[in-house]
Amino acid sequence: MKAAIFDRPGPPEVLRYADVPDPICQRDGVVIRVEAIAIEGGDLINRASSIPPDSSFVVGFAAAGVVIEVGENVPDRQVGQKVTSFDFAGSHAELRAVAASRTWPLPEGLDMTAAAALPIAFGTAHHCLFARGGLKRGETVLIQAGAGGVGVAAIQLARRAGATVLSTVSGAERVNRLIALGLDHAIDHRAVDVVDEVARLTDGRGVDLVIDPVGTTLRTSLAVLRPEGRLVFVGNAGGPELALDLWPALQANQSLFGVFMGTQFEKPDVYATVARMLEQAALGELDVVIDRSFPLAAAAEAHACAEGSSRLGRIILIP
Repeated sequence: MKAAIFDRPGPPEVLRYADVPDPICQRDGVVIRVEAIAIEGGDLINRASSIPPDSSFVVGFAAAGVVIEVGENVPDRQVGQKVTSFDFAGSHAELRAVAASRTWPLPEGLDMTAAAALPIAFGTAHHCLFARGGLKRGETVLIQAGAGGVGVAAIQLARRAGATVLSTVSGAERVNRLIALGLDHAIDHRAVDVVDEVARLTDGRGVDLVIDPVGTTLRTSLAVLRPEGRLVFVGNAGGPELALDLWPALQANQSLFGVFMGTQFEKPDVYATVARMLEQAALGELDVVIDRSFPLAAAAEAHACAEGSSRLGRIILIP
């Protein structure tokens, strides 16, 4: 099969389009003929910083496609079934072997690109907002990096829950699209001081909850929280090591929650939440925003685009 592989960490250019052996179906797994791949933040971090275990390592968390082989211990998947999947590697390829417990059957009518992009972005956003962040109707939430995959999902889910939604985002076209999805107030972090703008928008009170997938913005995220507010930080898309003075948070009795979704998706409640949101997307109740699609052969170009600051939503690869 063809796949995007790399043999050393580095910039997008380390990715090569090459022939690699077909994956082997495990007893508790399935093999998927991949039709759409979502480039996730973890894919970019792994490619840039992780030493691959071998010279033909296939990066990638998220892919959707059609089941072509089923392991002997799997009673609830069938050849020909459309599924989306999550795992820690292997998505950037024509075929993917994955545990059946890390796949979701697709509801009728859901596009493959949306199916690939939804589980991680929307699953992460939902977990951060509700399971960890405890968002309630009538509260105010700030979502850092609202134009990213998690940000786009969090804006929609927070608005559906009855919250007032603020987000950092720049560019008139992206702002208008996010307002249509439920954003109440866009904050251009390039043009204004985010802390001052949040204070103005909340009459000096601060926000109840911040969702921060960036990492480098944690200092700002804490500064805009009200006393006894909550900060959920997930991932580190900004890149550098996380460093933060927590004394102000202690004095303000604020709560900080870390989220790493890699260990969460197979938990029954999280798995069921993702399945429900796939149904909602199929019904048009949730909008899975796709910025651009690239052929798998152009994975390096697609990774470079995903690392850019002007995209809205997910970048997709098509084998």
